[in-house]
Amino acid sequence: MTADGPDDGTFSNLARKARRRLPRLFADYIDGGAHGEHTLHRNRAAFTRWSVTPRGLRDVSSIDLTTTCFGRTWRLPFFLAPVGFAGMFHAQDEAATAHMAARHSIGMGISTFSIAAMEDLVASEADLMAQIYVMRDRAVTRDLLERAKNCGTSGIIVTIDTAITPVRERDVRNGFLHLSRPTLPQMASLLTRPRWLAGAVRQGGNRVGNIDRYTTSRGIMAQARDLTAQIDPTLDWDDLAWLRDAWNGLLVIKGIMHPADALRAMTLGADGIIVSNHGGRQMDPAPGTLDVLPAITEAVGGRIDIVIDGGIRRGGDVVTALALSAKAVSFGRPWAWGLAAHGERGVNAVLELLEREVRDVMALAGLCDTETVRKAGRAALWPLA
Repeated sequence: MTADGPDDGTFSNLARKARRRLPRLFADYIDGGAHGEHTLHRNRAAFTRWSVTPRGLRDVSSIDLTTTCFGRTWRLPFFLAPVGFAGMFHAQDEAATAHMAARHSIGMGISTFSIAAMEDLVASEADLMAQIYVMRDRAVTRDLLERAKNCGTSGIIVTIDTAITPVRERDVRNGFLHLSRPTLPQMASLLTRPRWLAGAVRQGGNRVGNIDRYTTSRGIMAQARDLTAQIDPTLDWDDLAWLRDAWNGLLVIKGIMHPADALRAMTLGADGIIVSNHGGRQMDPAPGTLDVLPAITEAVGGRIDIVIDGGIRRGGDVVTALALSAKAVSFGRPWAWGLAAHGERGVNAVLELLEREVRDVMALAGLCDTETVRKAGRAALWPLA
């Protein structure tokens, strides 16, 4: 922990700037996790139990970070995780992040609760995937799938770990969940952040653009509340089979944390999985994602692409994850802090900094490309515990 919140590693400076610019309730939304936030911190702690072993006398004059994942080729082994309400962090909204994903030739997930509609974000020409929740009203789910297909996304990410919304104490304390009827203290808090407020006014509108058509409510939090209530808590493997039949494109399952679930997802036709505990925002306590990654990759035996989400803050974290057989890493908080701090420029700073660190670590470990890292496996690492 730091005085400002969780230790965000390389991105602590951006996080501090973002916290000074954002109203407290949005900063807490980015920072926070469920219950005691043990899972949130375990995600980070898991990476501290590994080191990358330095190796010299190897030609590392050229470092290639190109990665093929989910049938796509990315210049870097990065996937920008879907982050709800990110458009509220900065007036440039999610489009700024999509533009940076395109510039750096990496993948990005569009949150169901994106302030910008998926149809608007595809203009960035980034490699975008639409996050999909299975709703009680299957007509809403089918419409989301149809929109994802028609606007040209490269696939869908089905998030499976949100059957309920658990207590998130920060959101309770600051009233985030009841922002549809702001209190006087909340209004006063917003007024203490004039730069943010001016941007929100310039942005115009008070709606979640990606789901606006599915609710008659007005206001961001009221719309989000309506759609959150629509997420189907009875979702099971039969429903996943239905979804596979309904969608003939790339389908990735996000929220896998057990080898048996990974195997079953693969059997039902998933094209990839994202090992994720929702950034510590759902189950608490739960294992860190890096802790469960080896068992999951061993179970699937390379038959399906695996991305790990949660706790990525440093270049060494990326190399560690690749050495433990992940095809790429996914992260949300770092780019959210960059967006909140400086808009498009902040997201670019996050990606450039993380790329440089990955190159540093790979070169000093004598590893010239991402496939070499994966082939080296645990031999490239030194366990600390």
